[in-house]
Amino acid sequence: MRLILKTIKILLIAFLLPLLTYSQKYVIRFATVAPEGSTWMNIMKEYDAAIRKESGNQIGFKIYGGGVAGDEKDVIRKIRLGQYHSAGFTGVGMGEITKKVRILDAPFLFKTYDEIDYIYNKFDQEFSNAFIENGFVLLGWAEVGFVYVFTNTPIYKSSDLKNTKMWVWQGDPVAESAFKAIGITPIPLSLTDVYTSLQTGLINAFYTSPLAGISLQWFTKAKYILDVPLANSAGSVLISKSMWDKLPENLREILLRNGKYYMRKLTELSRKDNEKSLSIMQQKGLKLIKPDSKVLKEYEEIGERARHSLAGSLIPEDLVKRVENALKEYRKNKK
Repeated sequence: MRLILKTIKILLIAFLLPLLTYSQKYVIRFATVAPEGSTWMNIMKEYDAAIRKESGNQIGFKIYGGGVAGDEKDVIRKIRLGQYHSAGFTGVGMGEITKKVRILDAPFLFKTYDEIDYIYNKFDQEFSNAFIENGFVLLGWAEVGFVYVFTNTPIYKSSDLKNTKMWVWQGDPVAESAFKAIGITPIPLSLTDVYTSLQTGLINAFYTSPLAGISLQWFTKAKYILDVPLANSAGSVLISKSMWDKLPENLREILLRNGKYYMRKLTELSRKDNEKSLSIMQQKGLKLIKPDSKVLKEYEEIGERARHSLAGSLIPEDLVKRVENALKEYRKNKK
């Protein structure tokens, strides 16, 4: 009889233990537009595996990829309703949470990856506090990479862009400010309408990262690439503060430390992938146009006008000045 009772006890423990373990687990519902097989999705899976292993399976992500949760505005609304807890965002989405972060996407601001890293590090705490004030916690910075202008006609000076039918992401005031500073009235369209519009001729110029240009096949409708980064396409992984506040301190530390590590890994991979993609497009016949020093100066002045047109209305004016001054000082010290 004792043997039977002991056997029943062991079976009950074996049956209930997984249920108890599961009930203690924190499942973070994570949304991203990144499709299955993409670098972003692969890194998120690595991030998930790492925090599960380190926490003894006490915390992990449930990833909803491919945009099934909607666009970034939809995702923010659903996070605030508690339907999701975390997401990967571009600058457009981050700007819906705190406008000041849009300085990271400002036109003709950055020239090198080192400059991007310097500004991210220098202003990290300020942006982190801004996210917290608006109900989110920053788990790590990522980026889509430098964005370039693609056209069907050669662009040797900034005024040549006036002859293009330029696309602009619908509802993105930052990109729109750059083109207006050049003297272009861009054509606003959603991302999903770009390829069809290139086919029909509604637009004949666009901007994107090289990797996205290949993934979306937009590059097949272009002949030239302007070898001046229009902007850096910023990104991040954020979690709702309400979910963050529910986590024990030890799990927060695991989540944050791994977030910084894997988002940095994602950034470095994105940069390499973009460089490879740029090379592939040139091999496919696209011509890279390198402006001379006079034309580069034109773009710097355009960028400055565009940034200051946003100052006060979208981005705090003092922040624009502080970032610009920080970059000037950084470049001076690098010489």
